[in-house]
Amino acid sequence: QVQLVESGGGSVQPGGSLRLSCAASGYTYSNYHMAWFRQAPGKEREGVAAISTGGSRTYYADSVKGRFTISRDNAKNTLYLQMNSLKPEDIAMYYCAAADRDRLFWYLLRVADFGYWGRGTQVTVSS
Repeated sequence: QVQLVESGGGSVQPGGSLRLSCAASGYTYSNYHMAWFRQAPGKEREGVAAISTGGSRTYYADSVKGRFTISRDNAKNTLYLQMNSLKPEDIAMYYCAAADRDRLFWYLLRVADFGYWGRGTQVTVSS
């Protein structure tokens, strides 16, 4: 069955960096667009970054542009999120998600377009 397993979360000071990973299995990874979402306590899940099946196109939420970088390694079935200059407002549970390549508007980072989800990894930013 499809499995997405996130790792790399933790606690850092403001201005610090973390690299999240998402290991995928149980499906043809390269056939799916991938994305990172996050959800803070009491808030709705929001899209952070998305990447196309081959990795040539990337999209970011305005709140993370210039600080976060999404990438993928199709040979390793792994998705990454490099997070730099972390801020307290980045505190959330981070989830990776997969959208079938036939989804036309996957780049809009809408929850409904992504059919597979991981269980999340917690990111905390605190001094």
